[in-house]
Amino acid sequence: MANEEDDPVVQEIDVYLAKSLAEKLYLFQYPVRPASMTYDDIPHLSAKIKPKQQKVELEMAIDTLNPNYCRSKGEQIALNVDGACADESSTYSSKLMDKQTFCSSQSTSNTARYAAALYRQGELHLTPLHGILQLRPSFSYLDKADAKHREREAANEGDSSQDEAEEDVKQITVRFSRPESEQARQRRVQSYEFLQKKHAEEPWVHLHYYGLRDSRSEHERQYLLCQGSSGVENTELVKSPSEYLMMLMPPSPEEEKDKPVAPSNVLSMAQLRTLPLADQIKILMKNVKVMPFANLMSLLGPSIDSVAVLRGIQKVAMLVQGNWVVKSDILYPKDSSSPHSGVPAEVLCRGRDFVMWKFTQSRWVVRKEVAAVTKLCTEDVKDFLEHMAVVRINKGWEFILPYDGEFIKKHPDVVQRQHMLWSGIQAKLEKVYNLVKETLPKKPDGQSGPAGLVSGDQRVQVARSKAQQNHALLERELQRRKEQVRASTVLPGVRIKEEPVSEEGEEEEEQEAEDEEPMDTSLGGGLHSRLANGLPGGRAAGGDSFNGHPPPGCAGTPVARELRAFVEATFQRQFVLTLSELKRLFNLHLASLPPGHTLFSGISDRMLQDTVLAAGCKQILVPGPYIIVSSEEEKTSDVYTRMLRSREQEETRLTGLSLILFLLLDVRLWTGRRTLGVGAERGANARLTGHTAELPSPPCQLHPAT
Repeated sequence: MANEEDDPVVQEIDVYLAKSLAEKLYLFQYPVRPASMTYDDIPHLSAKIKPKQQKVELEMAIDTLNPNYCRSKGEQIALNVDGACADESSTYSSKLMDKQTFCSSQSTSNTARYAAALYRQGELHLTPLHGILQLRPSFSYLDKADAKHREREAANEGDSSQDEAEEDVKQITVRFSRPESEQARQRRVQSYEFLQKKHAEEPWVHLHYYGLRDSRSEHERQYLLCQGSSGVENTELVKSPSEYLMMLMPPSPEEEKDKPVAPSNVLSMAQLRTLPLADQIKILMKNVKVMPFANLMSLLGPSIDSVAVLRGIQKVAMLVQGNWVVKSDILYPKDSSSPHSGVPAEVLCRGRDFVMWKFTQSRWVVRKEVAAVTKLCTEDVKDFLEHMAVVRINKGWEFILPYDGEFIKKHPDVVQRQHMLWSGIQAKLEKVYNLVKETLPKKPDGQSGPAGLVSGDQRVQVARSKAQQNHALLERELQRRKEQVRASTVLPGVRIKEEPVSEEGEEEEEQEAEDEEPMDTSLGGGLHSRLANGLPGGRAAGGDSFNGHPPPGCAGTPVARELRAFVEATFQRQFVLTLSELKRLFNLHLASLPPGHTLFSGISDRMLQDTVLAAGCKQILVPGPYIIVSSEEEKTSDVYTRMLRSREQEETRLTGLSLILFLLLDVRLWTGRRTLGVGAERGANARLTGHTAELPSPPCQLHPAT
């Protein structure tokens, strides 16, 4: 009480709240101008405002007659901004900087605690402020001067290069905007570019400025006074003591504890169970996508009837391998579209139904096959598969849940009904996608079980077993043809030289035949009878190849045509080639071909030689550095020389080379035998590595060529 006596009440003032200018009253501040230097006496040329942004621009005149004003600088600025030519759009029409622009910025966005007060006749009248703006000089005219300067420079460059070529054509990239998601829209709205564009779209409202001592200003100032003093309009100030105390000292807001906030599209289980059963099933299936029936019953609660759940689940989901998959029209409503490609919902539903139908046939689906049939983009197909499958490397997409045989056996009526629905969907898909008609597995349960599923490894094993069976059949057929060729082509005194084959028995038989057969060295019966065209008679006659080569009559195959084209092109460039050089060129040719070419099927030496002879080339024997080896060693080196010549020239050359060959052989053979110390043994055989002819140990009898 003592404090109250020391602080007596001096005066009581009535406070009134005026609302006439509550939404129109602004406070202008000039932070770069001292309070003693006001703009009240300076002429205001124009004023404009953007009410929503609370942005104001004022144009004020500059006293050009003031001794502190630099006239030359003002003229220079006007010239830089407007240029030499004056028109209606000029900023300074007097060719002198005679005005200045002020732009506003908000000092604070919350003006609820600010008001303008007017004290008159013992009463205090308060008017809430709508905005507090700070005005500063704007230098936008400098930007105009820079723009004019760039225009002049561009014009000067254009005058100096009048013969300059036209501007190059610029490539324009056309992009189609995708449907915008909610998150993308919020980010776009909060971006600086969007705010700037929105601010620029608001039109300016032009105002008329009245001075401080103008009669209109005096009239408007009367609205700062409360019009009625009866207190009817000032009910906001009539408060009880407790309310007034709360206004003076509001309680500090308690910090709320951080609580986990669920997304707007997610419901808790407690909230979910307050909804009808059909809505619960729909929400669960829409969020989970694929679910076994047992899991659905556990989520709905023990008190829910399974018959009612079965009735509701069939409205929003389809049965796939004993599990329930949400229907496509639930995920893609009628008026929606793909966020990736903009494809309408009808096409998306059809493509997703095709993926679901494929999973009713097998546990594996290949994404590329789905994209090829549905003609949808990769992102859309990937979304379909991610709803109900998981990717396996080098295999494809596997259905995400195991086969639920228990549900299939427990509810055969539901399975049969779903089978009928899938049959209708299959017929529709076959018609739309032009599919080869396939029937669903005819099972009592109507769903594909694990017994009917074939994995990728099993398919590989089946293919390998079939290939082995086919290989055995081909081997038997090859042996049969060999026997036929041997019986038809082998003549007395003629030995057909074969390349080594995989069977060891055939190699032993060939070795025995070589050891037992005598050799004829006469020109008439030996060289020409055994080496027709430089090859054994069986091959010269066009007999069958013995190492898996195509039989006679297959010259028109793609492999034979490609090989013959290579041979002809090679001998057109080089007229004489050995077999080893020809093989080297052929290997280089194979290396330059793309993968999968027909020549990669396997070309043996025998087939290459046959193709060379069929192309019209000739094989001759030429002398070389011969080496005498023992008869036990099987070392034979064939030197083939092929030349594109006429038949008459080739026969004449072959006869002359044969005479030279045997004369040289006669001398070198006996010289070598004396060196090896086996000259006394008459029955020993010698083999030359330079050619394929076999010679006995006595001197050769030379017969003159006819």
